[in-house]
Amino acid sequence: MTSTTELEKIVPQVRRDIVRMVHAVNSGHPGGSLGCAEFFVSLYFEVMKHNPKQFSMDGIGEDIFFLSNGHISPVFYSVLARSGYFPVAELATFRKLNSRLQGHPTTHEGLPGVRIASGSLGQGLSVAIGAALAKKLNNDSNIVYTLHGDGELQEGQIWEAAMYASAKKVDNIISTIDMNGQQIDGSTGSVLPMGSLKAKFEAFGWDVLSNDNGNNISAILETLTIAKSRLHKGKPIMIIMKTEMGNGVDFMMHSHKWHGVAPNNEQLAQALNQNPETLGDY
Repeated sequence: MTSTTELEKIVPQVRRDIVRMVHAVNSGHPGGSLGCAEFFVSLYFEVMKHNPKQFSMDGIGEDIFFLSNGHISPVFYSVLARSGYFPVAELATFRKLNSRLQGHPTTHEGLPGVRIASGSLGQGLSVAIGAALAKKLNNDSNIVYTLHGDGELQEGQIWEAAMYASAKKVDNIISTIDMNGQQIDGSTGSVLPMGSLKAKFEAFGWDVLSNDNGNNISAILETLTIAKSRLHKGKPIMIIMKTEMGNGVDFMMHSHKWHGVAPNNEQLAQALNQNPETLGDY
């Protein structure tokens, strides 16, 4: 078991990875990536049962994760590397020609830890449900995890999948919504208000949990522990997790403007100064 203090020490390094990767190629999505750093660290370093050194696409005998909002690939790649899926030095190839670390995760490059291409929003839940059903057929008791953006819920396929999961009692899946209230063109409330997501998913037959502090390791671990205790009871589980876009870098917080904008040299220095090196840069 990894202590909360140890997990909290990893988060600043992940933030450093994110801003350095995006800055190096002047391209990428730092805002949502920073907002989910605590979630990814909690999931990969503590919650999930997985084997980074023996990655397989089928994931039999281990928990598996699907990133549906693939544009936050910087945080995904950082945590995959830091947890042992591939060398940390490879983070320096982010978004470069012939790199395995494309702007949105893809599979044909064979990057360990990535099981689906997730450039097109809205598809991850459907794939994850298929994987969860496969685990049931294989008598595999492990869990399928997913992450989605709140803006992504404007995609209709999400709701088709949500309806299917409850109808077929896919009760070995824990999905999480990163509810930061921001998307590329503004706040989700101004682009397309979605009302009560809790009420909507409950109406679709899901067991819904709320985490009002998705940038707090302890709160994340507590919510995921509760979610795991409610598996295999006939309902899929959804966690609605409130986060702050750009969390940990003060000038990126509280705005949609850093959804897909890279920091310049001065801004990179500011971001790095706010997040001390803990594991060693690549």
